[in-house]
Amino acid sequence: MRIGIDAMGGDNAPHAVIKGVALYLNHKQDDEIVIFGNKDVVEKECAQEIRQFNKVEIVNCKEKIEFEDEPVKAIRQKKDSSIVVGLQYLKEGKIDAFVSAGSTGALMAGGLLIVGRIKGIDRPALTTRLPYKDGQYLLIDVGSNTDCRPINILQFAQMATVYVSKVFGKQNPTVGLLNIGTEENKGNELSKQSYEFLKSAKNINFVGNVEARSLPFSPPDIVVCDGFVGNIVLKLTEGMGLLFFDILKDIAKSSFRAKIGGLLLKPYLKRLKGKYDYKEVGGAPLLGIDGIIVKCHGASDSQAIFSGIHQAKSFYENNVLALLKEEITAESEV
Repeated sequence: MRIGIDAMGGDNAPHAVIKGVALYLNHKQDDEIVIFGNKDVVEKECAQEIRQFNKVEIVNCKEKIEFEDEPVKAIRQKKDSSIVVGLQYLKEGKIDAFVSAGSTGALMAGGLLIVGRIKGIDRPALTTRLPYKDGQYLLIDVGSNTDCRPINILQFAQMATVYVSKVFGKQNPTVGLLNIGTEENKGNELSKQSYEFLKSAKNINFVGNVEARSLPFSPPDIVVCDGFVGNIVLKLTEGMGLLFFDILKDIAKSSFRAKIGGLLLKPYLKRLKGKYDYKEVGGAPLLGIDGIIVKCHGASDSQAIFSGIHQAKSFYENNVLALLKEEITAESEV
């Protein structure tokens, strides 16, 4: 597999990105990595971090898309940026997947304008796994579409069902619609109409509305919503996780007895933190684009980049893209 990496995307680029590549190559030495970015900077980082240099190709890109850039304008004007060149390679089949911690908007715009959508998909969507008491559930959309129509919500659920079934081996996964109540008639017009679309679909296991307070305890396998709501849920979950561990640290330092208790609990708390750490998830696949694109967290460190690359690998090995095309084509014909 040839995996493209945006070396210039993210708060900790390029050092964390290259270090993440090094971690991945230590585990998957049969794969090849194509790194897009400023060649002088990337070569210097690679010389310090990567031993398997024969597995790395560097594509020089003189421009960089910043987080504050207007996405569509940046894609059209910064033709020599790491995101644009990387997506062009993906479109042309020179790489099998593209991983970036750069601008979500630019990655979404570039995916649409350069790579293109799967035929039959109205809008692509970002999805990610979030933790709950007994495992993880999939949330879609988490930020790529702030204004949706019911058909978008239905297609998000259809794509997520294929993804969860093939990548995580969960057959006939349950799907819930995020809403302000569990009753069928709850919510705004989008929620009510989406409920009808989901209830009528034959290729998803729809279980009805789900409230936000149940997400940490007993969510369905897939929770679907528009990107505005999903992004708020995602960032609130991240924030509450950080708050929880900060409170535990303060308690552990409050007295001598608390310090002893903290030392005894330390290995268990590390295990718990790993379960709630976005670095272990790695990134959000952009479902609906005719190519494998994984968006990593903007604050990604090397472990998060490693996990993002691994996620792209799983997407590729499980043939998810072809299965998505098959599912959407069959549904549109019906």
